[in-house]
Amino acid sequence: MSATGGTRAIVAALGANLAIAVSKFVAFAFSGSSSMLAEGVHSVADSGNQALLLLGGRKARKEASEEHPFGYGRERYVYGFLVSVVLFTVGGVFALYEGYEKIAHPHALENWYWPVGVLLFAIVAEGFSFRTAIKESNELRGSQSWKSFVRTAKAPELPVVLLEDFGALVGLVLALGGVGLTLLTGDAIWDGIGTMCIGTLLVLIALVLAAETKSLLLGEAAGPEQIAKIRAAAVDGRTVTGVIHMRTLHLGPEELLVAAKIAVRHDDTAAQVAQAIDEAEARIRTAVPIARVIYLEPDIYDESAAAAGPDPAATPGGPGLSH
Repeated sequence: MSATGGTRAIVAALGANLAIAVSKFVAFAFSGSSSMLAEGVHSVADSGNQALLLLGGRKARKEASEEHPFGYGRERYVYGFLVSVVLFTVGGVFALYEGYEKIAHPHALENWYWPVGVLLFAIVAEGFSFRTAIKESNELRGSQSWKSFVRTAKAPELPVVLLEDFGALVGLVLALGGVGLTLLTGDAIWDGIGTMCIGTLLVLIALVLAAETKSLLLGEAAGPEQIAKIRAAAVDGRTVTGVIHMRTLHLGPEELLVAAKIAVRHDDTAAQVAQAIDEAEARIRTAVPIARVIYLEPDIYDESAAAAGPDPAATPGGPGLSH
């Protein structure tokens, strides 16, 4: 996670959320609005989430050890998953509980100008944080849609901050709506309904984050574009004539493991094969710089033997062969 990438968005979100959390709790103290209390807890949860993301990024930079020979890159996925748990338990469930209590036991708002003023300030601050996250994400997103970017991004920080900030802005609008309807109707139940809507929103965002980070924790392959580049780079047309089959796995957002069985000519010497493997590894690392751990196994490809196999798809040199 580069200092100019996800870290900048996280720090911007952390600063905004700390300031917003303080202002929301002050507004709750003066007004008694459950929406403000739920939003204050939401901002505290978001601040904790950003602290977790920064901690995960720091731990992921530890050097590989004998116990963890592939390094600690997945620490970022672990902490990304913890963020979704915190957002669900602290933010979402608490807001649902507070909303229920306010609906069951409504009480009038006091000093209504406090929550309204703080909500307007929070919308501006969250908008600044969201704008920073969008700007940093656009540098990585390319031509992808936002939905595709969130679903396929290998670095968890930016999608997490994007969804958090988006959820925060929607939550602020819901809180403002709840407070506004309470003032217009004189019925405090609207404040509770707004709080319930905030809780539901946070739970939904937490579930999306949990699903995406769970997939990263289980281990995801490289994207189609990267796989195509690796296949093309592995083949030189002389000693390495094709890729029989290949597996890739993200060890972290910026570290990729590549394991492949490559086809070589039957009359090549061991020295020629060894040199070809070294050259193929160098080409792969040039084409896909994050491919840092590469294992290439040479084999003799026999097209007739592959075609005669009981399961051609599982036979070395089957449909996966690339020329």
